[in-house]
Amino acid sequence: MPAVMVLGTTSGAGKSWLATALCRWYARQGLKVAPFKAQNMSNNARVVVAGPPPGSMAEFGRMGEIGSAQYFQALAARRVPEVRMNPVLLKPEADTASQVVVLGEVDERLTRMPWRERSEQLWLHARPALHALMAENDVVVIEGAGSPAEINLHSSDYVNMRTALEVDAACLLVTDIDRGGAFAHLYGTHQLLPTQERALIRGFVLNRFRGDASLLAPGPEQLQALTGVPTVAVLPMWRGHGLPEEDGLYDDGGAAAWPGGAGRPLRIVVVAYPRLSNLDEFQPLRNLPGVRLSWARSPAELDGADWIILPGSKAVAADLAWLRAQGLDAAIARHAAAGRPLLGICGGLQMLGETLVDPHGIDGNAPGLGLLPLVTQFERDKLLRPTRLRFADTLAAPWQAWQGIDSEGYEIHHGRTVQHPSLAAAEVALRDDAGAPIGWQAGSVLGVYAHGLFEQPALLRALFGQQVQTLDQVFDGLADYIDTHFAPGLLMQLLEPRA
Repeated sequence: MPAVMVLGTTSGAGKSWLATALCRWYARQGLKVAPFKAQNMSNNARVVVAGPPPGSMAEFGRMGEIGSAQYFQALAARRVPEVRMNPVLLKPEADTASQVVVLGEVDERLTRMPWRERSEQLWLHARPALHALMAENDVVVIEGAGSPAEINLHSSDYVNMRTALEVDAACLLVTDIDRGGAFAHLYGTHQLLPTQERALIRGFVLNRFRGDASLLAPGPEQLQALTGVPTVAVLPMWRGHGLPEEDGLYDDGGAAAWPGGAGRPLRIVVVAYPRLSNLDEFQPLRNLPGVRLSWARSPAELDGADWIILPGSKAVAADLAWLRAQGLDAAIARHAAAGRPLLGICGGLQMLGETLVDPHGIDGNAPGLGLLPLVTQFERDKLLRPTRLRFADTLAAPWQAWQGIDSEGYEIHHGRTVQHPSLAAAEVALRDDAGAPIGWQAGSVLGVYAHGLFEQPALLRALFGQQVQTLDQVFDGLADYIDTHFAPGLLMQLLEPRA
């Protein structure tokens, strides 16, 4: 069966969103589609089934985790996400260290192995997953990583051209023209590849173009004369497509008038510590009219915030130490003392407590911010599960809009959190489907273990009286976009054998 692969001249060129758009486009042609990325490096992860899907996420069985990009690509393809779609996930824990997740589960042996030797071992896991998906689907949409032309890493890079060669993928090479140097990026990447790998590139894509497309001439024509590869799409800049960014932080991009009538948007600020995780769950807030979402790394950036959110973290103790070093702890405490909403999610919840206890060397011991009377102990086993949850009927202001609402989310954490035995009890704010507490409130401070709350329409409606477009609408918009801007017939031609 055919495979279509999206390569990039750099990280951030637009591979993830283009692969997502292709998944929905091919699915709308009546094809059975699956996404694949041999290895993703991201702390944005989702809980999925850890084997061939049983047909429904309601049949949970054993769970694993994959990168959020492949999770969204699976949904765009109208498929149940599962671990073979991203068989290797690297979760950065420090500048020089990453946790290795293989087929959904942490592999401590491979985590400790040197990078080059580890890559060969990881390919042994990724290759069978790729071939299984190829055998079960009409088309597999593959996403590359970074650039395929990192010549110092080429011999051990299995994510890009080794994967492409394995299945003779029809490759698109995308570049971000808004950054400048696009033609040089495309030409240089093409020329640094060996001949047999160059032959797989079927088209160049200029992404995030602003201006008059006629001014590109004669660039695409000269590039084709040099390489033999046509430029098959010029994609205009589109900031509001609605898909979460895979890497890095997105800016607030401005905001519409707040519907309260005064013309002032609700300002929600997320604290951006170095190892923050699962930032993609805040995309719905960014899409809401009347909400301005921004990120803070200094106390000044918290000034005037209506809400503060402490997001998840891959290194809670280290991020908490960073937060204190910036003076953010005092600014957060002042915000809470003023009765303004403060929300901690997963690692953010753990930071809000009194102390972090780490008997197994998982994360680190640390004093918490002391804003919730809780203690967190890190355990060896990571808890991975989709969560059906219910908010308490006794939620107090400013979170009372969520009283008694049933919803869904997901959990990914080593920590286990309980009430501090010698302090006044916090109110249990959230329970899972077994009735166990996974969220607590004290005044305006709310801490929860459940990710994905802002992706739930009922919770958005309760808080804001409105909802954003559904993911299905986002995916259809992406498919419509590439249908408009790619050369006519090109996307189906990619499924044909190369000449």
